[in-house]
Amino acid sequence: MPYMIKTIDKPDSLAKRNELRPAHIVYLDSQAHHILAAGALLNDDGSGGHGGLILVSCDNRREAEEFINNDPFTKGGLFEAIEVTRWRKAYFDFKRLV
Repeated sequence: MPYMIKTIDKPDSLAKRNELRPAHIVYLDSQAHHILAAGALLNDDGSGGHGGLILVSCDNRREAEEFINNDPFTKGGLFEAIEVTRWRKAYFDFKRLV
């Protein structure tokens, strides 16, 4: 079942984000079988990175929480907030599903 994971970085943490990013990417690559979509939250001008949105396919909430808790961004203390919410995949890949 799909879950949405939204993260918000701590204030003034772009340097930490950039430092942890290579390990974060390696982790996401190792978990690609769970990832429906993922990407950083950006400023309107495309700069920065102040959080992220990940749509994952997991068997349950516990698995989705484990996914984000094992992320190097989480382990490195980047996030001010993490929200995990079950999500209904109604439209996906430009198609209506329900």
